[in-house]
Amino acid sequence: MQKPYTLYSLQKRILTVSLVLIFLACCLGVRLFVVQIINGKALQIRATDQWTRDLALVAPRGEIYDRTGDTLAVSYTTYNVYVRGREVTDAERTAQILSNLLDLNNENTLKKVSNKNISESLLKMQVESDIAEKIYEAKLDGIYMAENVGRYYVYGDLMTQLLGFTSIDNVGQSGIEAYFNSYLTGQDGYSYVQSDLQGKEIGGNLRYYVSGVAGNNINLTVDSKIQIILESILNKAYEEQKAKAVTGIVMEAKTGKLLAISSKPSFDLNDVPRDDLQALFSYSKMSAVTDTYEPGSTFKILTVAAALEEGLVSLDDTFYCPGYRMVDGQRIKCWKTVGHGTQTLAEAFANSCNCCFMDLALRLGVDKFYEYAEKFGLGQKTGITITGESSGILMKKENVKTVDLARMGFGHAIAVTPIQLLSIVSAITNGGILNTPTVVENIKDIYGNVTYEPKVESRRIISQETSELVNSFLKLTTNKTGDYTFVEGYNVGGKTGTAQKYNENGQIAQGKYISSFIGTYPADNPEYLFMIMVDEPSAGAYYGSIVASPYGKEFFSQLFDYKDIPKDDAESVRKEVIMPNVTGMSLANALATLKTLNLFCEVDGEGTFVTNQLPPAGTICYEGETILISTS
Repeated sequence: MQKPYTLYSLQKRILTVSLVLIFLACCLGVRLFVVQIINGKALQIRATDQWTRDLALVAPRGEIYDRTGDTLAVSYTTYNVYVRGREVTDAERTAQILSNLLDLNNENTLKKVSNKNISESLLKMQVESDIAEKIYEAKLDGIYMAENVGRYYVYGDLMTQLLGFTSIDNVGQSGIEAYFNSYLTGQDGYSYVQSDLQGKEIGGNLRYYVSGVAGNNINLTVDSKIQIILESILNKAYEEQKAKAVTGIVMEAKTGKLLAISSKPSFDLNDVPRDDLQALFSYSKMSAVTDTYEPGSTFKILTVAAALEEGLVSLDDTFYCPGYRMVDGQRIKCWKTVGHGTQTLAEAFANSCNCCFMDLALRLGVDKFYEYAEKFGLGQKTGITITGESSGILMKKENVKTVDLARMGFGHAIAVTPIQLLSIVSAITNGGILNTPTVVENIKDIYGNVTYEPKVESRRIISQETSELVNSFLKLTTNKTGDYTFVEGYNVGGKTGTAQKYNENGQIAQGKYISSFIGTYPADNPEYLFMIMVDEPSAGAYYGSIVASPYGKEFFSQLFDYKDIPKDDAESVRKEVIMPNVTGMSLANALATLKTLNLFCEVDGEGTFVTNQLPPAGTICYEGETILISTS
């Protein structure tokens, strides 16, 4: 007999069902919370990815400007071309048109446009707008284009190493483009369109755009007009001297800011030689920052500054040069093998006498020399914001012998980078304050807010008094025949240098030299510094005074015209001289003849008779110019 329901049993059943329903409701609530709150974002993204197709809208890179606001590097619109094989209706025609317009292999293009297993394939990036227009006019089903960004360099083959270039993906590969890539890179946007399960676009649907944000703009310290002057002179020196390479720098003496910097040969940044990696690497590196070399006589500026600062030499001291010094039993020659005779300090500096500077280095001694080396920053990076800076080469102090110290005094047995040397000379000539060299003024976002400024450190390395003395020496060195004669009417100072090169085995590379010149203006209190290095000149001469110095004159002349700087002395006149024929003369007679004409000379060789001369007889020269004579 079935047991009748009671009120109690009915209540138990209702309670049980209610508990089950409550439990299910709680589970559903928890699941909804997880789906909507915890995993909501991720699921929305997955759903959007399934329902839509998107194309990236590459944000433009920031622009690069010079100190005057002149545009150097800009972004412009290009297009990436994509294919969605499932939407292509005529694969043969589509492949033929695209391969012709995009310069692609027809067979490979046909495979891509016929492939219906892949939702989307990239055909080509960085397509110019005129080609994109022709593709649009062809009305090809399944072909889509997304905006991309190309890079254009306004001056082409100008500032090649400084600006650098980008990859096809708009990533900086060298120069400023690479060093400040994170600042220049913008935030990409996207274009969305709804699609069906197979990835085909659903007609009649709206497209959605998320705009990108442009990268930050960079303002350089460089003046593009001075850069043009510098590079024209470097190109001229490269061709005339038949050199391996030529490097130049222009700097503001009082701030360390670069006004121009370059090396030749180079290439057009709008036509990067990507198919020749050796040339690409060689021509895109900033030699002024990456390469080290023995500076030769330009280093004498540092030696004399240290000796003067320590009180180890005075203007009344004299030095005797017989053409060599014996140090540690080794004969170290002066460049003028017949000797300079007795000279004052100023004369020895003007004559670039190696013997004098060996004496000064030995007076300093190893400890003091290395104390000043550290103070000057030798063997240390300057901190300039250019990729690949080298620190130079400074022998370990404990390994230095007396003969090494003697050679260091005139710029041998030590290696520097051009930017390192010029920065130190800048400090010595501007009152003794060493500044971190800079090439970037600031970086600003699209709203004009400053997002980066270079960190500039300043420290005193010599006194104002020593600086003034060195400036007087530099002035005398260039203006041998009187004030304002190096560049007629202008107070220019300077120093030349000639250094032998070494091969991979550390042996002297015969016949290979680096000729250099550092110029200052105004000589008494410099505002501008100029440096040029001619690597392996092979046009018949290699002395810095003959190979490099003339380009210093030309640079300053053009700088004065550009800046509209009036002459310091309108009365100064450089007198013309007809180069005499000294070939066949004894060396002594040739030197005497040239001296009477106020012509100075470099002697190549140790013979007693002149076998060749440069320039040849009959050439129009000017008083104070340096002539090369060779002896047997």
